[in-house]
Amino acid sequence: MARLSLGWLRPPKFPADGVMSLADHLRELRYRLVFSSIVVAVGMIVCAIFYLPLFTFLLEPWARATEILKGIRPNLEVTAVLSGVTAPLILALMVCAVGGLVLTSPVWLYQIWAYIAPALLAKEKRYALFFLLAAVPLFLAGVVLGYFIAPQAFAIMLGFTPDMFEISNLVPVDTFLTLMLQLMLVFGAGFLLPVIVVTLNLVGIVSATALQSARRYVLFGCAVFAAAATPGGDPFSMLGLAIPMMVLFLVAEAICHANDKRRAKRQAKALERA
Repeated sequence: MARLSLGWLRPPKFPADGVMSLADHLRELRYRLVFSSIVVAVGMIVCAIFYLPLFTFLLEPWARATEILKGIRPNLEVTAVLSGVTAPLILALMVCAVGGLVLTSPVWLYQIWAYIAPALLAKEKRYALFFLLAAVPLFLAGVVLGYFIAPQAFAIMLGFTPDMFEISNLVPVDTFLTLMLQLMLVFGAGFLLPVIVVTLNLVGIVSATALQSARRYVLFGCAVFAAAATPGGDPFSMLGLAIPMMVLFLVAEAICHANDKRRAKRQAKALERA
């Protein structure tokens, strides 16, 4: 019986001249995707083992949202329901999938970096360490902020329920958790903006001067991204994402200015020695 070969899952060796063929790039992409998928699947299994505590934790914003809503609309009845035979299973898969993504974020974030920046060679490890030390905390901070902003955002949206004819609001639990998980992932992705900007500057693709010239457009783009990406479109969650993204971009721009000054000093010293 022939042995099953898993050699095709191994990434291609990076050539000494720094040039990879299209086929090698595709093989490396396949490796990164398969490896990340396996790790995320393992994270999903871990989340499935602790599904009930995780589900309870994710429903805490619902309890806080109903408390906030009672202060705004004391006569409004809001009930969480599950509709359909397959709804509990789909809900469990969705919770475990997002939980696996968050749990394994250090691994797949590194895989993204390892794929997009192979040409750094000797400096790759140092920049990879910076990328992980900055990207993972920022991504998790965005996820946590989305979790804490969700109750206020949902209370505002539910507050628009008409108060005539004693209308009650039946909210499917899977719909609520879908919106909340989307909100958390969008906040996490939005908080990666400064890491991307600083990394591009370290690599030498984007200068601080270019960032300064494009500042107003980037800030406007942050507002547009927050308005388009936040589920529900409520102004509270939109501002909750847009303002931190703008602040983080300004911090990243300041870091890029400092880095460009250090780079210019090193180049000037090198010219003097030459």
